[in-house]
Amino acid sequence: MNSTLLRPQLPRASASPSRWGSPEPRRVLLGSVVGFGGRGGGRCRRGVATAASSWMEEAGVAVLEEGVRRNPAVSDSYRPPEMPRPNAAVLEAQARVCTGPEQTRPLGEEQAMRVLDTILRSAMGELKDEPVSSAQLGAFFAGMTIRANSFPEATQWSEGERRAMSLFWPRLVNVLPAEVKFIADPEGTIMGANGLTGPRYIGQSTAEMRLVSALREVLAGGHLGYEEVQGVLKDVLPVDLASANSTIVSEALLAAFLIGQRMNRETDRELKGYCLAFDDELVADVKSLTHYGEPYDGNTRFFRSTLFVAAVRACYGEACLLHGVEWMPPKGGITEGQMLKFMGANTHLSPLQAKTLLEDENAGFAYLSLQEACPPLYSIIGLREHIKKRPPLATSEKVQQFVKGEEGALSMTTKERSAHASKGLPVNHCSGFWTPNSTSFSDGISREGFRVIVNAQELGFESTETPRTDRSVLKNLELGLAALSGEKGPAYDRIVLNAAMVDHLLGCTGAEDIKSALDRAREAIDSGNALSRLMNYIKISHKVS
Repeated sequence: MNSTLLRPQLPRASASPSRWGSPEPRRVLLGSVVGFGGRGGGRCRRGVATAASSWMEEAGVAVLEEGVRRNPAVSDSYRPPEMPRPNAAVLEAQARVCTGPEQTRPLGEEQAMRVLDTILRSAMGELKDEPVSSAQLGAFFAGMTIRANSFPEATQWSEGERRAMSLFWPRLVNVLPAEVKFIADPEGTIMGANGLTGPRYIGQSTAEMRLVSALREVLAGGHLGYEEVQGVLKDVLPVDLASANSTIVSEALLAAFLIGQRMNRETDRELKGYCLAFDDELVADVKSLTHYGEPYDGNTRFFRSTLFVAAVRACYGEACLLHGVEWMPPKGGITEGQMLKFMGANTHLSPLQAKTLLEDENAGFAYLSLQEACPPLYSIIGLREHIKKRPPLATSEKVQQFVKGEEGALSMTTKERSAHASKGLPVNHCSGFWTPNSTSFSDGISREGFRVIVNAQELGFESTETPRTDRSVLKNLELGLAALSGEKGPAYDRIVLNAAMVDHLLGCTGAEDIKSALDRAREAIDSGNALSRLMNYIKISHKVS
């Protein structure tokens, strides 16, 4: 495989929330996914960077060398510099044609001509500075093929696209690799006499043969079974990236598979296959555990509160596992990994080290990087940028969307809902299930569902605009740390609301009454305990073994 888009495995340092609540240790699936200032009303809105450096020196944490080379206060700076960027013209077209049956917007003739001309010149080696990647070719032609084969008439090829393809394909067929010609016309029914490669194509390795077989179904608009999805993923995303026996497949084929399944709208069986393909289990000795599956590509506009919520909930024994990456396309926004790294924490904990922090009475929460939890998935971050749209692998919130929060994330808002809000589920819509504590069942499992729209004003919160951060890691930290230092305001209210509502809706002990849950969250902050937890986490993250 052309491996330019795959992230190398770096040296290791050694959706939704779901909860299991019981006094015994629970099996924790770890591989799916600063305190600055004083206590009480202390302020830390200014001078956070200085305070961070001072505190890190005191804790014996070395200042990161890369901070000298770039500005770590801005989320964009965390994009891996060695990762090649996609071709902008083709990426723009992918945004239009590589999406759902109703959302796709056919290209006009002028844009289609420009895109195909770009692909032709790139394939001929004329675009040295901004070539079209193999992943882009796979995603773009997969989108075109699925639209031709299975989409409704309104989102099939436009007349302009047909004219452009009839002009360019006779030339493209002479310069495109065989796997791309297969993707563009797998059964020889789209390109006429120039589409003979597809029906005969089988791939160049055992893994590619399996992938090509699955792709034929996907490119026809069809769906796969649970075991078939799992088998393909384990073939094309090997666990040991450094092994000489690692499977090699074409990036074009892998991109076509991922974007194709997304365009066809994954079935429950397919989603189950993606979510469980790389599962592993560890036992964490905690009374309960909440997984926070925030969107890995972060926030680009609004305050991201989950890191601070985890510190609050840890104060009264509700352990939280945060998982994510340092930077992820397409948004490339602020993530928990960026914030913790900026503050000097070790963000490359192994699952066993994360387990230690979950169990530590001075921490009680942990952040686990996808790089450590599941290297095969981490390795395709670059490919995700080049396919443009979110792949089925990023689907935890589709399996169980516990909260519809701001900016597609989990954070509920205290802002009053506008009368002109968009259709669909409103922000602060929550649904899911909890396990009743008062009933015993023979199989040991019981679920009680809930569905509610949280109205913050009914809970006593003032309606306030969500603080803007606009990709500034530093701004997000200033807001969160000021709130944990006791400074009242919109950020403080959001942390309290989100901690208390998760406690209440998941049936946590001591949160049966929402007022008590809110009071408990405020006490964790106002006492200085939550801020201490965050400081402790940074220290302990460098000491675990």
